[in-house]
Amino acid sequence: MKDISSMLTVNRENLAGVSVSSGFSFPIGELFSSLDKYVIFPGFCDVHVHFREPGFFYKESIKTGSQSAARGGYTAVCTMPNLNPVPDNLENIKIQTEIIEKDASINVYPYGSITVRQLGKELSDMESMKHLAIAFTDDGRGVQSDEMMEKAMLKAKSLGKIIVAHCEVNDLLRGGYIHDGEYAKAHNHRGICSESEYLQIARDIELVKKTGCAYHVCHISTKESVDVIRKAKAEGVNITCETGPHYLVLDDSDLQEDGRFKMNPPLRGKEDRLALIEGIKDGTIDMIATDHAPHSQEEKSKGLEKSAFGIVGLETAFAVCYTKLVKTGIITLEKLIDLLAINPRKRFNIPLGNDFSVWDLNEEFIVNPDEFLSKGRATPFTGERLYGVNLLTVVNGKVVYDNTKK
Repeated sequence: MKDISSMLTVNRENLAGVSVSSGFSFPIGELFSSLDKYVIFPGFCDVHVHFREPGFFYKESIKTGSQSAARGGYTAVCTMPNLNPVPDNLENIKIQTEIIEKDASINVYPYGSITVRQLGKELSDMESMKHLAIAFTDDGRGVQSDEMMEKAMLKAKSLGKIIVAHCEVNDLLRGGYIHDGEYAKAHNHRGICSESEYLQIARDIELVKKTGCAYHVCHISTKESVDVIRKAKAEGVNITCETGPHYLVLDDSDLQEDGRFKMNPPLRGKEDRLALIEGIKDGTIDMIATDHAPHSQEEKSKGLEKSAFGIVGLETAFAVCYTKLVKTGIITLEKLIDLLAINPRKRFNIPLGNDFSVWDLNEEFIVNPDEFLSKGRATPFTGERLYGVNLLTVVNGKVVYDNTKK
C-alpha cells in the first residue's frame, strides 16, 4: 500500500469527528470498495501502557508493544517507568528513547519516574528529563510519604509537568491479590480493600490543593474513588483520571481461578463497576486507558494467588468498549472516541497529526490471544465474541497496520 499522507486532511478544530464527514477528508474508496461500510476514527491515545523495554524484553518490547497498539487503532501511547534501568535521570531515559526512535511504529512517549528507582525515598532528576518525559509517575507503586509527594508535585509544577499517580496505601494491602469482596470470601482468597486506593487519592487531592500541581490518577476502580474525584473537580481541583475497559465491563462475580483475571487494582464489586460507568457518563472519569501489562506465560499460569499482576489490552480495548458499552446503549460512540482519543491528547498535550484508523464496526470476531501481536497473552476476554475490527492504522501519514488484504 502506498504512502497516503497526501490524501489525508485533519480538521484540528473538530478532533471528536467519528466519521469521514466529520473531521476527516480521505479518499477511502481507493482502498475499500464500499465507503458506507467503514468508519474513520482519530488515532487512539493510551496514557498507560507497559512496553517492558529496557529490562524485561521477554515480556514485551517497544517493537511488539507498538505493533500491538497499532493493531488496536492506537497511534500514541505513554510508557510506564517500571523498567531496568528505571528512567529516573537523563541517562536512563535516553536508553528508552533511543530504542523508541529505532523500533517504534507509533508515537511513544515515555514517563520519567517520580522517585529514584521508584523506591519512594528520593526525588528523581526531573529537571534533566523534562524535555523527554511526558510526565512523571511511580506507576506500580504508590508514593507513601506525604512529604515526598508534595515535593514531587512542587517540582513537577515548576517544570510544567503532570504528576501521574498509582494510588495505593501499602499498609492496607495485607498480602491481598483480588478484591476484598464476595468472591474472595467464598473462595478463601486474601482481598485488597477499596480503602487502599481511595484514601491515597484523597490525600493527593489535598496536596494538589496545596501545591497547585496538575494531577492525574491511574486506573481508578472503586466507587469511593469516583466520589472523591467528582467532589474535587466540583471544587476546581486540577485533576483528571482514567479507568480501564475491564473495570467498566467486569466485576468480581466474573472471576475465575486463572491468572488472566489478576490485575492491580483488582476487579471490584458490581457497585464499583456501575459507579465507574456513571463516572464515565458524567465526565468524572476523563479517559479510558488499558494498563497494557504483558507477562510471560509462566508468570501468568499460577492462578489468582501466585500469578503476576497484569493483563494485556491494546488489541481488544476498542472492541470491548464498543460491544459492551456502545452497542448496549450505555454511552454513545462519540463519547467513546472522546475517552479513547480526544481527552487523553488534550490533557497530556499530545498532538493528533495525520493519525487515524479505519474500522468495520459490523464485523465480529472471537478473542484469541494466540493471534495477538503483543508477546502477552493474558486477557480476561479470551473467547468473547466482539464487534469492531480495525482494518488500517496510519501514523503521520504512514500505514503502520494493514488488515485490508484478507
